[in-house]
Amino acid sequence: MLYSQTQSKLAQIAHELQSAGLWSTRAPSDEAMASTAPFACDLMSLEQWLQFIFIPRMQALIDAGQPLPSKIAIAPMAEHVWSEQAALAPLIGVLNELDMLLNEPR
Repeated sequence: MLYSQTQSKLAQIAHELQSAGLWSTRAPSDEAMASTAPFACDLMSLEQWLQFIFIPRMQALIDAGQPLPSKIAIAPMAEHVWSEQAALAPLIGVLNELDMLLNEPR
């Protein structure tokens, strides 16, 4: 159940990124992909992190039947980064829903 709900939220995040014109056809550099900073914020934008790191890693956990993170807070970062962009409110909303879903006691 949690896997299917999470997978649905990941699809919604991808859809919102695409709708907002934030979906990229070019992957970040290998250096950026190896970033150890939270959200890889030193070398890529939040939307790149979501597309190229977060969504694929979460999908890999789901595909492998591995435990999903239980402490997650992406929405506050999104609110900070995109606070001036009202058009991204639906994307921030989906991120908040995912945060709440994964932070629920299991």
